[in-house]
Amino acid sequence: MPSPIQTTAVRAETLRLLSLLHLASPALPIGAFAWSQGLGGAVEQGLVDSEKTLFVWLETILCHSLSCWDAPLLLRCAQAARNNDAETFHYWNALVFSGRETAELWQEEEQMGKALCRLLHDQNLLPAYVSTTETGYVAAFGVAANSTGAYREEDHANTLATAFLWSWLENQIAAACKAIPLGQTAAQSLLLQFMPLVATMAEASCHIADNELGASLHGLALTSTAHEQQYSRLFRS
Repeated sequence: MPSPIQTTAVRAETLRLLSLLHLASPALPIGAFAWSQGLGGAVEQGLVDSEKTLFVWLETILCHSLSCWDAPLLLRCAQAARNNDAETFHYWNALVFSGRETAELWQEEEQMGKALCRLLHDQNLLPAYVSTTETGYVAAFGVAANSTGAYREEDHANTLATAFLWSWLENQIAAACKAIPLGQTAAQSLLLQFMPLVATMAEASCHIADNELGASLHGLALTSTAHEQQYSRLFRS
């Protein structure tokens, strides 16, 4: 039989995993289903109209934006929260917002951040220095990971980044099912195809230095801008 010490360690790790799965779940009530991060506009403009073009769209964002901007900043916010370093936390939160190039993308970051902060506040898990109105989704995700025990030390950075990227991917695939529309079989096929890449990009995001942070997807910004004036929309971004 395992020793009590081993059992306790296994249980703690299992609880950490459950906390992470809960945080990354599409069922988390933060309104993610209402946003598409520009995908709705890409579908309307004919840039994404099939499983193949959707893969290219998502691959580009994952490799050239999320893995070198969102995920690394998430890890910095989570570590600042773990250290109770309010000044550093606010700095990284502001930097996240600086990368939202359109009104819709800014609003998405803001509104999902508010929803997650309200959820944490209602569970008495929100640190006093975290604003429920000025904290974006990425920073709030980092706070939540720390407050719920999903992120307890820097060794957990890879799994935290993986959960964040996978949550983004599931939301994007769900949006594509409505917007293209994409069938469920094709959706599951895409998720399976992306698994190795998500793992690779999560690992890469853990090694981005401060002076390497950055993303510039001009096409996504233009598509998002056009979506703001779109005559009919399924999503808010």
